[in-house]
Amino acid sequence: MSREPEINLVCNPDWCKGCGICVEFCPKNVLSLDEAGKVAVVRPDDCINCKLCEIICPDLAIEVVAAEK
Repeated sequence: MSREPEINLVCNPDWCKGCGICVEFCPKNVLSLDEAGKVAVVRPDDCINCKLCEIICPDLAIEVVAAEK
């Protein structure tokens, strides 16, 4: 029996300029901007692995990585 992959969102705050595009386009509201105005993963269990945040980020600050549980 195969297991569903665990989804990991890797965000690089040093690359993030805080534009919020990823937050606006995430269909499951997984991302938010933190107090410093940088991207933060606030609901990782809701991620559906659409990779829209990774694709749309102009700074390449987000990577969606699937790993076996």
